[in-house]
Amino acid sequence: MVGTALIPWLDPQNLINGFGAFALLGVALIVFSETGLLVGFFLPGDTLLLITGVLTFAGVIEFDIWWVCLAISLAAFLGGEVGYLIGHKLGPKVFERKETGLFSVENVRRTNAFFARFGGAAVILARFVPIVRTFAPVAAGVGHMDYRKYSLYNAIGALTWGSGLTFGGYLLGYIPWLSDFIVEYIDLILLAAVTLTVLPTAFHYFRSSHKAKKAREAGQPDTLDDDEAEALALHPKDFDQNLDD
Repeated sequence: MVGTALIPWLDPQNLINGFGAFALLGVALIVFSETGLLVGFFLPGDTLLLITGVLTFAGVIEFDIWWVCLAISLAAFLGGEVGYLIGHKLGPKVFERKETGLFSVENVRRTNAFFARFGGAAVILARFVPIVRTFAPVAAGVGHMDYRKYSLYNAIGALTWGSGLTFGGYLLGYIPWLSDFIVEYIDLILLAAVTLTVLPTAFHYFRSSHKAKKAREAGQPDTLDDDEAEALALHPKDFDQNLDD
């Protein structure tokens, strides 16, 4: 069932007709960006996967759910591989900027703390933590985590996160009123998902930009020197922490 949109240019029927055929590709590109590019952490990954599952159940995405899960998991895996290669190639210099509005040392330290607690398994667990799942592949690459071990954990994380949340959304489709509601009000749901993601990102951006401006006015450098950047880099031993420790 598709209703009338409260926002004409986001009419659900237009969205489904216009993007239905490319919906899976669009979702895969968003997942890839969120997990493979440093600027992708503001994208609504978790919410998007659940909605994708429901829309697959409703027939809006005209592929079998197993193909949808596989495509999303593959996109997540490839994104993680690209993130690792970016960190491995650039090394600590990727941390040169203290604040850029979107990138911040605070996010790097949060990710490093995640590795300090969980070791290499953080690559898997980070998939379920916004922001951390974006920075974890890069941090692993900068720290030269064993590539085979990283790729294995990356594959497990991509499969459990990408397929798990998407299939979970598909199962929600068996709740008739919920499935009908999502399809009918897809325009508002997408707006809400984007808004809930963009607002914290915008707040972080302006706060970081203001912080960087004040630092420049105080004569403080807005970039890290080599030693400071190196201090943010993880080391191979940081990936050997056991969950039982």
